[in-house]
Amino acid sequence: MQDIDIRFDEKLVELNALLPSLKEGVNCAELTLTSVLDILGIDNPIFHNLAIPLAGGFGGFKSKVGWKGACGAVCGGCSAIGVIIGGHERMDNDTMLEVYLKAAKFASEFEKEFGSVICSELCGYDFSDPEGMTDYQKSGTWAKKCYHYVVWAVDKVRKLTTDDLRKNWK
Repeated sequence: MQDIDIRFDEKLVELNALLPSLKEGVNCAELTLTSVLDILGIDNPIFHNLAIPLAGGFGGFKSKVGWKGACGAVCGGCSAIGVIIGGHERMDNDTMLEVYLKAAKFASEFEKEFGSVICSELCGYDFSDPEGMTDYQKSGTWAKKCYHYVVWAVDKVRKLTTDDLRKNWK
């Protein structure tokens, strides 16, 4: 487990150094999920593509009754929890229940830490409006706020899945 802890520590240092300076192509869902996958030694463009639409509150989703999507770091973190706990095989029903409970705990702790899990509430921009994305990019909000959500999520995933990391990802 020490080796995986070292890889998590190194990744967190890397993310804190790199993420604030990124200007284009940043995606909180992708960066959260693929950072954890990188620690586990997994990389495939399919995983990047899978996570990208989850950022911006499910791509700026707003329901007819005004519900808005979750922060991509929350989505990516929940996905990473599934990979860690599920291991290398398709989960059975008992494992799915464990993943649901850990994902709910992760989201709850995220909300406690940052006050919300809703993307637009966290960053202050509504991505369902194309101008919202443009204004977000111009504002520097990624470097001021959003990258912190990714770093926190990667670290919290580790903390919530320590036993599973030992069991499934030696």
